[in-house]
Amino acid sequence: MRTVSESRLATVLSGVPGQPRVVAGGNFATPARALEILDAALPEYRLFVLNAQDGMPDRDGVVLETPFVGPGMRGRTGLRYFPSRLSLVPTLLSGALPPDIVLVQTSAPADGTVSLGTEVNILPAAIRAARGRGGLVIAQVNTRMPYTYGDAVLAAEEIDYAIEADQPLPNPAPRPKSEVSQEIGERVAKLVPDGATLQLGIGAVPDATLAALASRQGLAVWSEMFSDGVLGLDKAGALNPESPITASFVFGSAELYDWVDRNPRVRMLRTEKTNDPGLIAAQPALVSVNSALQVDLYAQANASRVRGAIYSGFGGQTDFVVGALHSPGGRAIIALPSWHPKADVSTVVPRLAGPVTSFQHSYIVSERGTATIWGHDATGQAQQIVDHVAHPDRRDELRDAGRRLGFPLT
Repeated sequence: MRTVSESRLATVLSGVPGQPRVVAGGNFATPARALEILDAALPEYRLFVLNAQDGMPDRDGVVLETPFVGPGMRGRTGLRYFPSRLSLVPTLLSGALPPDIVLVQTSAPADGTVSLGTEVNILPAAIRAARGRGGLVIAQVNTRMPYTYGDAVLAAEEIDYAIEADQPLPNPAPRPKSEVSQEIGERVAKLVPDGATLQLGIGAVPDATLAALASRQGLAVWSEMFSDGVLGLDKAGALNPESPITASFVFGSAELYDWVDRNPRVRMLRTEKTNDPGLIAAQPALVSVNSALQVDLYAQANASRVRGAIYSGFGGQTDFVVGALHSPGGRAIIALPSWHPKADVSTVVPRLAGPVTSFQHSYIVSERGTATIWGHDATGQAQQIVDHVAHPDRRDELRDAGRRLGFPLT
């Protein structure tokens, strides 16, 4: 790893020919200063980021690419969305979408290594693919980035150039608590036994679920990501101290970042491992909790599109639903409010109008109740969804629509 000045890095980057593909860390670990330097040095490039936050370049010559759309790319003209399970994104990078440059944010060096800290995810795969074809790996070294273990640890020699940029790590905006999310969280928590292994996604409902699990014992975590709710479980004594907390990326408060720094219980793994359905299935009583924008009477979930336009993407939902169903004692749960307050529409529809993100769940939960899906025939599933998930103002309408679809609903 050669530490250089910002002007020297700009000179190196300006010599990269053509329209290179740049893979940069996403979520709340984007190397913002390195990306600014690259954007000024290259007239044209393709930028591949997972769950990009605000501040992404927005100009002619920059083509945005992603398999999971974050707020920094959502609604952008010309966005290239690549549908993919998160577990398979490394395969995209090693084949159809090879990177020429990888930008990462790392901890300060220690004993010839650096750590990717809060964002491992697809970055090891991107680094391997870039180095395999003679590309560049560039690090923004930040003393405020936690040093985490597992696949986060890189030999310094795997990085070509580094700049130093001491910047606070961004924190996600606090999600407001609501009676609806708290009710859903409490209902979901009733489906989580002592000793379960947890996977929870992002949002108010997962946060509320974790808060409702404080009285459990012996819980483990095998998840794509985690936030402050897991720290809350640790403080409450709900986690099994002998079980590693396994994830691929982390974001949350400054307290959370301090907690994961050199914490031997926290194991950060690459996406190919955390999201491998076979490895997920090997975890005992894996309870997967994910959200959706809509569900239909076929018990299918849409978590990726709104009125036909891409909103997010598959993410890890498909990986964890499959893995949970194969886990001994596992459960795959979709949790969502029965009503979209902003759009003023029901989240339960007769049939999804767009692509399906996941299906064949164990339970679907709203603030209205819990629908048991697994083990019921198709009509029974539809009946459960209408009776226990849908908003009461739409149940009669959904029953009529279900009958037209061939379900003899009562």
